[in-house]
Amino acid sequence: MKIAFIGLGNMGGGMAANLVKAGHEVHAFDLSPDALTRAAENGCATYTSAREAVQGAEAVVSMLPNGKIVESVYTHDVIGQAPASALLLDCSTIDVDTARKVAQAAETAGYAMVDAPVSGGIAAANGGTLTFMVGGSDAAFARAEPILSAMGKAVIHAGASGAGQAAKICNNMILGATMIATCEAFALAEKLGLDLQTFYDISSKASGQSWSMTSYCPVPGVGPASPADNGYQGGFAAALMLKDLNLAIEAAASAGAKVPMGTRAGQLYEEFAAAGNGATDFSGIIKTL
Repeated sequence: MKIAFIGLGNMGGGMAANLVKAGHEVHAFDLSPDALTRAAENGCATYTSAREAVQGAEAVVSMLPNGKIVESVYTHDVIGQAPASALLLDCSTIDVDTARKVAQAAETAGYAMVDAPVSGGIAAANGGTLTFMVGGSDAAFARAEPILSAMGKAVIHAGASGAGQAAKICNNMILGATMIATCEAFALAEKLGLDLQTFYDISSKASGQSWSMTSYCPVPGVGPASPADNGYQGGFAAALMLKDLNLAIEAAASAGAKVPMGTRAGQLYEEFAAAGNGATDFSGIIKTL
């Protein structure tokens, strides 16, 4: 299949490479020359504009920084430029309202579109083990599933347009809050004289167990390898966690939902990022405790 891929950053670059490995013809675009060079090395054909990349595409996949850019790219460079038969898949994490607005514009122009944000981070993007949360019609999901499966281990239909984004921001609100609680517990355990490996061995098999502990432990040398073992580099940047928490807080305000834990997690990550730690893995917030 001829697939245009727009946005080749830390996540998109690995995702595009996995589409090539799956046998697809990938036409790639990014504003970064370095990203285009890496994409070419991974077997993608590269282009100097998104409009050029989508010409003749059977599907368009995007991984972009925010909703404003997603809306601009689809409005000006994809809709009306890619064939109307092309399936559009936006894998960015953006606000629900913008996702629905862009999907409506695409559908009005005759395109099928899904929002398909991801969970898993850079390692999963490179390894093809992402989880996709997909919003869109049943028919659009059926078309999207085999494409997304080439980049992930799980592809789940969350509901209508925007439902993928809703699932993603709710999931990451849990992740942000539980990571802080996990960091607090390890810091407290140390101050109380507990050996941290021993505490991990206990809590990972008890009611305190969570993904933040057993799959992404914030303590170096404890549990499976994680960014903590690499100076809190790589993984999921604190600035991106803050972005997702802010999206969840904004969505909660719009829906009239109370999210005190999510709100406090957002405040703590805002302080962490403002102190120069935006590029640090979000588990590095343990250093503030």
